Amino acid sequence: MADATMDQLVQFLEDVGDRIEIEDFDVEYSQGVLTLTIGGTGTYVINKQPPNKQIWLSSPVSGPERYDFDLVKDTWFCRHTDESLGTLLARELSQALGVQTAAPTK
Repeated sequence: MADATMDQLVQFLEDVGDRIEIEDFDVEYSQGVLTLTIGGTGTYVINKQPPNKQIWLSSPVSGPERYDFDLVKDTWFCRHTDESLGTLLARELSQALGVQTAAPTK
């Protein structure tokens, strides 16, 4: 599930970069670590944590957080903030890019 989500995130972010045509927007994915750099906002780092069955996010806006896959909600969900990974990314990317962005993942 984590591999599929990471692949989905990479594709989504590359599509956003192509569509928005913003300077200093860079997506890199290597060895299970996804790095998104948005000039003026900072760098997001998203990576899989297989031993914990989690996805970890480090955001320049909201800070670090861990996401577990919730089978009932069928989404990567943060137990501390009560928010999905996709919802957080959509909100922060929309603010950073100045355009409405749909949730990239479940």
